[in-house]
Amino acid sequence: MDDAATCVAIYAPYVTDSVISFETRPPSADQFAERIAAHAATHAWLVMHDDARMVGYAYAHRFSERAAYDWSCEVSVYLDRELRRTGAGRALYEALFARLADRGYRRAFAGITLPNEASVGLHRALGFEPVGVYRQVGWKNGAWHDVAWMQRTISDAPDPPTGPQ
Repeated sequence: MDDAATCVAIYAPYVTDSVISFETRPPSADQFAERIAAHAATHAWLVMHDDARMVGYAYAHRFSERAAYDWSCEVSVYLDRELRRTGAGRALYEALFARLADRGYRRAFAGITLPNEASVGLHRALGFEPVGVYRQVGWKNGAWHDVAWMQRTISDAPDPPTGPQ
């Protein structure tokens, strides 16, 4: 539960002070604990600590309900705002991709509310390629917002695919 409360503290400003997250109210620690348990069981949920505290997390979850998508996942990373542009997001994502590849996942997808050059830049630097933009898909803070979608291969394991595990 400590991780959940700290994750909420990191995530809450993205909900309340930006359109980066389309949630309109930060979840409770209990709700976050449920998310962590669900995502960790099927995909992965990683946290990063500095010397004294948790400073960020990255996770993956199901991309779509249909069985044909079982080898694809959606990924996100959130950092304490003091750690942006320090390499922490890259480190979390690289560890996440390794864990996902070990579990049998092949492709990672990320949705990025626009404009967000920092997130687009991070994803491009990690090998994500743009695949499209959903125009005016999210209404938050009195305006419509576009979401760019990017994808990256995380494993080129031989076919037919097995897992994910």
